[in-house]
Amino acid sequence: MNPVFVFSGQGAQSVGMGKDLFEQSPAAAAIFKEADSILGWSISDVCFNGPESKLTESRYCQPEIYTMSSACLAAFTENKPEIRALASAGLSLGELAALYAAKTFSFADGLRLVAKRAELMDSCCKKAKGGMATILGGDIAAIRETCQECDIDVANLNCPGQVVVSGSEEKVIKAVSILKEKGFKKVIPLKVAGAYHSRMMEDAGDALKAVLDGIPMKDPVIPVAQNYVGACVRSVCEIRRNLVSQVAGSVKWEDCVRSILATGADTVIEFGPGNVLTGLVRRISANVATFNINGMESVKNFTG
Repeated sequence: MNPVFVFSGQGAQSVGMGKDLFEQSPAAAAIFKEADSILGWSISDVCFNGPESKLTESRYCQPEIYTMSSACLAAFTENKPEIRALASAGLSLGELAALYAAKTFSFADGLRLVAKRAELMDSCCKKAKGGMATILGGDIAAIRETCQECDIDVANLNCPGQVVVSGSEEKVIKAVSILKEKGFKKVIPLKVAGAYHSRMMEDAGDALKAVLDGIPMKDPVIPVAQNYVGACVRSVCEIRRNLVSQVAGSVKWEDCVRSILATGADTVIEFGPGNVLTGLVRRISANVATFNINGMESVKNFTG
């Protein structure tokens, strides 16, 4: 088996996530305990007990998912130490967990970075009402044309036939209407707090530069595919630049998956809550095996 590791993004969270890992894996428990000691509020309490409203708020959600994904990785590594990744990648927020997995920074420094990123994005969300919509099927050129016409942005290129657009709420509503008029049958408005990966997040990206300057980093031990460029990178200089650009830039997830599979991988293992990424991977390449590590049962049942 030649695996690559991928890490969940925001939106995959659920109340109770990580509780079994905490109770059954010393390595995962250590991650949660370290997280609780860093930010001044209990990540484990919100993950295990909710409430859901707090779990889904960006400034809490992003540190929680980063911690949960790292705990999944810790439990897996504790039980399957022989399995090493050829490369890693993560969807949006998940890119930070992918960089931690590649030893670019410590768990603690990554958590501080994630928490600040979440605060900055949350601040942008509160400045103006944003919206997003998923478009299934159809011509990408027509989608880009509509985005230009409505003054919004392509936020995600997730897999063949799945694109997400983002911008001010009223302009996204207008784009949804125009796309349906153009014959797009599946255009789905999303319940989100803001216009992620659009120009409405530029202030957050700009402010993140100073935060990144204060985070100790080293070159990753394995290639990490970054969303903004859709390609594997190996240097801290590139990583810092791409993390800034990613906040308001398009997530080129399909390109990221193709880049990590090009390392010779035949297996993709997703860490963190949910199973969204493995579903996207199967639509990008039908020839790879996929696994989800989202709790202790999945760790114990892993047979790859």
